[in-house]
Amino acid sequence: ARSFLYAVNGLQARTFGVWTLLSSVIRCLCAIDIRNRTLYYLTLFTFFLALIHFLSEVFIYHTAALTIGVMAPLMVASFSILGMLIGLQYLEVEALSQNKKKN
Repeated sequence: ARSFLYAVNGLQARTFGVWTLLSSVIRCLCAIDIRNRTLYYLTLFTFFLALIHFLSEVFIYHTAALTIGVMAPLMVASFSILGMLIGLQYLEVEALSQNKKKN
């Protein structure tokens, strides 16, 4: 059986930590200003990037096993993408409504 335990050096751990911090700051800012379309799209992109990262580690590079520790971020990213895509429709409708009120 192939082992899925690979050594991570300090640089890799810190880089992943900084990425996690950066994406959480972006996501919190979007939660505060949900109507900011640029921030909304940037937040959506962070979830796509996380999903692609974890899927590639499991299925392409085989550096992670499909355990609960990997499935949890996959589910969070997937459900967040779905929710944000649904929410995007409301954001677009609201923008159109605001434009009609101005005219």
